[in-house]
Amino acid sequence: MVPVCPGKPFSGPRVRAPTSRQAAEFDRVSIEERGVPEPALMENAGRQTALIVQHLFPDGPVAALVGSGNNGGDALVCLRCLAAWGRSVTAVMVGNRPAVESVLHGWDLPTVRFRPDGGDAGKGAAAGDSSWRVLCEAAVVVDGLLGTGIRGAPRARCAAAIAAANAAGGVTVALDAPSGVDGETGAVPGAVVRADLTVGFGWPKLGTLLHPGRMHCGRVVAVEIAFPPAPGADWAELVTAASVSRWKPRRPPVTHKNAVGAVTILAGSAMPGAAILAARSAFRCGAGLVRVCTSRDARDLILDVPEALFVDAADEAALRDAVGAGDALAAGPGLGTGDAASRQLEIALRALGRRPAVLDADALTLLSRAPADTLPGGAPIVVTPHPGEMARLTDTSVAAVQDDRLGAARTFAATRGLVTLLKGTPSLVADPHGRLLVSTTARTSALAVAGMGDVLTGAVGAFLAQGAPPLKASGLALHATGRAASATGLGAAMMPSDVVEAIPGALDVDAEPVTELPFPFVTFDQAPPR
Repeated sequence: MVPVCPGKPFSGPRVRAPTSRQAAEFDRVSIEERGVPEPALMENAGRQTALIVQHLFPDGPVAALVGSGNNGGDALVCLRCLAAWGRSVTAVMVGNRPAVESVLHGWDLPTVRFRPDGGDAGKGAAAGDSSWRVLCEAAVVVDGLLGTGIRGAPRARCAAAIAAANAAGGVTVALDAPSGVDGETGAVPGAVVRADLTVGFGWPKLGTLLHPGRMHCGRVVAVEIAFPPAPGADWAELVTAASVSRWKPRRPPVTHKNAVGAVTILAGSAMPGAAILAARSAFRCGAGLVRVCTSRDARDLILDVPEALFVDAADEAALRDAVGAGDALAAGPGLGTGDAASRQLEIALRALGRRPAVLDADALTLLSRAPADTLPGGAPIVVTPHPGEMARLTDTSVAAVQDDRLGAARTFAATRGLVTLLKGTPSLVADPHGRLLVSTTARTSALAVAGMGDVLTGAVGAFLAQGAPPLKASGLALHATGRAASATGLGAAMMPSDVVEAIPGALDVDAEPVTELPFPFVTFDQAPPR
């Protein structure tokens, strides 16, 4: 069993997640324009992988599936390093390789040619050995077969090699991406390696963080291999403890409640618990003042948050004043979708001016029915749909959204001019300028419980009110709620109220545990999804 890292993704100062196409283009730029020798990149990739394998899995023979591309070369470097350190290694050749491998530097590694029926022993292999036997007897199988450049399902020979790797009993370590996972989208169109550990070179590839591919990657570790600095905004960025430390609002030593973020929450009375969760979450995320605008029927229940101020949402003047007095609006928790709710949302949005807002739940349903010009121009607005709400907003199906979550979020953000937080595993945040954040904390199905969206809404509203830009406010809220959920340790027994109470600890990024990998070249470390 692959060791599980502590409860964060460990990360460097800024972690990007390129698609396979972006990574391939950056390889070319690094080699042809930045002067990084291609053999140096391959050497570093293979050696860093060997160090991680030796640290995590120090015992037993190691076999590698070696494909015809650079991924296969990385695998050979890994085997060469392990052999130099005294490990028993065997290369299982699946693709066609040069007769003399320059990356081996004269090392004559035991080699066996893969054949779907087992095949004969190859150079340096023990008499009677076959490719299947080598794989089955290995303590560690290194997947250097296809890498991130795959398009479509693996062909028959590679599919047979993948089946052999999956049938072996050892730990499987994938290089850059498990063979069969699309590094662009995370799609799994055919046979796929089930890895226990995936080592990303330079950065974790975006496809290895998106489902269904993520379920085949196991633990994801990214290592530095001498690439130049990553390019700009067109690459996705991961929300990590380091980025949260940079983005988190800081309070001055001398201040007051109206200067540190006032949130106005527009909620409904049919589900007053939604308003309570959003209000508590906003306070826990640092808001200095929270106004809850709802019906008089819910007034007594809102007293469950005695710190919040009640506003009668049916009083149009009071509602306008509450929105105007706040620094940000959070609309939607339990709001309802009837005429009264529609009117209240319309009033709140008209009173918004250029203040930021987050719209969730019923507010999104109302928005999907409203004309495209309903939202005020110039106001920075975050929408937080789940896939069903996104399908309604885009007049498509849930299946279509789920098939291309990345495209759905980016297209909606660009066409509607809204920061779009598409909930899921992982949650994605896209802005109208093409920037993308990927959540790294909420990797558990335990979050699938009623009320978690209200907690997230309150958190986004609080960070908006404290002055965080919409993209970063969304990332902060995802990190705070996701890490808080993990910190409860309650699994499927967790309730949203448990998450709210764990938020303060989740925002203490200085208390993040360290990875147990003692290597400075490890730039990202994320445990398997649960």
